Amino acid sequence: MQTVQIIGTLFFLSELTLLIVKRSRSGKAPQQGDRDKHSLLILWVTICVSMTLGMTFTRQWGLWLPFYLQTAGIVIAVAGMILRWISILQLGRLFTVDVAIRDSHQLKTSGLYKYVRHPSYAGLLLIVAGMGFATGSLISTLVMVIPIFLALQYRIRTEEAALLAAFGDSYRDYCQRTSRLIPGIY
Repeated sequence: MQTVQIIGTLFFLSELTLLIVKRSRSGKAPQQGDRDKHSLLILWVTICVSMTLGMTFTRQWGLWLPFYLQTAGIVIAVAGMILRWISILQLGRLFTVDVAIRDSHQLKTSGLYKYVRHPSYAGLLLIVAGMGFATGSLISTLVMVIPIFLALQYRIRTEEAALLAAFGDSYRDYCQRTSRLIPGIY
């Protein structure tokens, strides 16, 4: 359980750093309106509540997972962090935690983005699922993964609407040849 807490702390600190450093700034993302549609707030609240509940009630909820899945959970969570950070670094200055399209924004279709449209969200789901498995409780895993997945679906729809408005047919074409989160599946 201590390893899960360390991973959780690293995850929280990295996301807090992103929240502080990578918000779009006025003037750099003009005429944004309400493109974000509160999706960042919804995602943050969902992550905090789901993770807290999942970690708090692990012992009471039971339905224990085998040790090898608990160990695999740690590997999955670390792989998710790596995937998330690589995708963020590949976007570079275009990455913001809130939905924003810059004047000089170009559609990213290379690197990880050649295979999936939202690799940082895929990484986030791997982190959460891995941490859930690492708790050893199937119910804790579900309490963490399902609400966060649903919040991410809202976030993805919001982000894709903004990208479609900004890039039109080129974004439609990109959507036709890439998956949202899992290459070749979804």
